[in-house]
Formats: sequence, structure tokens, C-alpha cells
Amino acid sequence: MFNITKIENGLENVQGFFCGATNVGMRTNPANSGVSDIDGDVAFIRSEIPCDIASVFTSNTFQAAPIKHFKKYPKDFQTDFVLINAKNANAMTGEKGIEDIESIMSTLAKTQNVLNPVMSSTGVIGYCLPIDKITSAFETLDFNAKNSHHAARAIMTTDSFKKELAYKVELDNGEHFNIAAICKGAGMINPAMATMLCFVITDADIPKSDMDEILSIATEGSFNRISVDGDTSTNDTVMLLANKTSGNYHKQAFQEALNKIMFELAMLILKDGEGANKLVAFEVTGAKSEEEAKKASMALSNSLLVKTALFGEDPNWGRIASTIGASGIACDDETLTIHYDDLLIYSSAFRELDTIRETKAYAIMKQESFKVTCDIGLGDASYTSYGCDLSYEYVKINAEYRT
Repeated sequence: MFNITKIENGLENVQGFFCGATNVGMRTNPANSGVSDIDGDVAFIRSEIPCDIASVFTSNTFQAAPIKHFKKYPKDFQTDFVLINAKNANAMTGEKGIEDIESIMSTLAKTQNVLNPVMSSTGVIGYCLPIDKITSAFETLDFNAKNSHHAARAIMTTDSFKKELAYKVELDNGEHFNIAAICKGAGMINPAMATMLCFVITDADIPKSDMDEILSIATEGSFNRISVDGDTSTNDTVMLLANKTSGNYHKQAFQEALNKIMFELAMLILKDGEGANKLVAFEVTGAKSEEEAKKASMALSNSLLVKTALFGEDPNWGRIASTIGASGIACDDETLTIHYDDLLIYSSAFRELDTIRETKAYAIMKQESFKVTCDIGLGDASYTSYGCDLSYEYVKINAEYRT
């Protein structure tokens, strides 16, 4: 019915879109990000024609000024410009934070013909935007550029590598459309709405009526299922922009492509989790309801004790079991089983790890990725979330975040 193929160079593949970045002096020591060639701190995504837009924002009550500014536009508004800055979150800045965005966009409008421009920010909370620095970007940015790599690098904060993906979707009738995305995220990642910044663009002729539904489904299956540290930021945002220039669309194909691109980006975020060495799937099966399965799974992906056991490569199933028991779901130690990959490490018949199974479990935990499966044994519902370990480096990075 359709074929989805990964293609290189990210956002550059989507018809009618332009992107790039520049450095205005907010990112003064790029080497801290772990990639020596990061030289941007202000990025843009521009469409040559107006786009429909769908969005998912943080569940944090203290939503940042860019989100509040976005919500001031009328329902179902169109836009053709997204401005993104690093190093300053413009969060907890009151009404001035919104006024600063309006001032920046007013300056932008003097150099570019823009429709309802939106902004997204990431960085330190509690400081007003350096308006003069940001607006100076409009003097150096090439608004006709197609430089996805540059844009992806510019939005990074504690990320150690850029995150960008693109897919070509080919339909049986020979028609095709493209979808691409960049995102950033490595810390303050918690399954509670978007959990980072992600910008998805497409030339698919997707009806606006489909966009919110499809984006919500894709977010729930990806960014809502990952946890680095259990914290939810003030700025978390996912945006989907469609300029429809291909004239082609297939709902099932688009949903599958969006699911794929967002899930892979979510896994890249976990892989890049601040100081992380392990990517672990926490599958809970046999629960009485999906809600209970989700509750237990997310408790496992958020648990500091579980995360530190992963880092220490300690096959201590007791931390897994106690976290499930503390999650508040219906469970019973007589019906519970726990597997690391395909290795049974706990059941009512095998409560103590013998030397052979402990050695096998230790070998599994040394892998960069593996799955922990917990069968509650009381029902048919299941849910899988994804987490990483918690290392010394995480503490170091966040203890020195402002410095």
C-alpha cells in the first residue's frame, strides 16, 4: 500500500521549506555541548507558503512565554515561520516574556514577510531574552538556506549530538510526500506531554482536521513514553507544520511515518540522556487495565533506584518488584514474573537468583540496550515505556548547568 524510506539531510528534503541558524553570542562555549562544530544559537524554519500547524505542549503549569505567545493566536491559525533560540528558556518571565517575543517578531517583520510567526526557546529558566542579540540574527541569517544540520545543532543544550530524521513515503499509485524533523533533548525528560523541543515538517496534503489527532497519537507512542530523569520542563513542545506542496496524502501512511520518526527521535533522546549509558524498555504485561500497566511501567522508567541499578549493572530484581508494588496497581508476588530480555530472573518458583542465572542477567545488563518485562499475571493489559540509567555524569552536568 505504501513504502517508507529513510533519507539523509533532514529538513532539507521537504518541498517549500527553508532552515538554518546563526550564532549571536548566547552560546559562547560550544565545546560544552560535546560537539565541537556547534556554532549556532538562533535557528529558523520557514515555509514559502502558509502552513497549517498542530502542537503538543508541556503539562507543566508554569508554561514558558513562547507557549503563551503561541496560544494567543486564534484557533486553527496558519504560520510560515518558526524562530528557535538556545541558552535562554524565556520561562517564568511574566508578561514581559511575551512582550519580548512580540518585539522580536516585529523586528523580523521589517526584514521578512511573515505570517503569524511563532517562537520556541530552550535553556536557563528565569531570565529575559537578550532581544538585541536575537534580532541581530536577522542581519546574518540566510532565509533561503536549506541547512538542516546547522538548525539541528543550534537548538541543542546539553545534547551531545544533533537529532534529525527524514522519510520519503511512496504510495502504490506512484505519488509520494516527505516528512522530516529535528529535535533536542537530553535532560528534564519525563513522560508528561512533549518532554522536549521537536519540529516536524511535511509537504503532505494533510487536512487540518487530521493533524491534531495524528500528532497526539504519535506523541503518546513516543515522547510520552520516555524518561531520563522524571522532570518535566516549562518549554516542552512538539510542532507539526504542513505546507501541502506535494498535493499527496494517505492518512494511514502519514500516521505510520510520523509514528516512526517521532519514536526514533525519542529513542535518540534516551540514548543521549545526560550521562546515560543504557537504553531500557520497561514492558508491563498481564495487568488488570492499560491504565495500571502504564502506571507501573512509567514508575519503573522514572525510578531512581532502578536507574542506578541499571548504571551499576546490578541484576537486583528486588528494585523492580518493589517499584511495581509501590506504584499502587493490583499485583501479587505469587503471579508476578520478571524477565531481562528472555531470561527469567524472578517468579514465585525462583525467588532467589542462582549463580548461573545471575551471571546471565549480568551479561544482559552490560548491553547498551535490553528489555525488562514484568508480567503481573492478573489480566490482559500491557504498556511499554522507555528509560535510561542514571550516572555520575548526570549529576555533574546538572550541578554545573548555569556555569
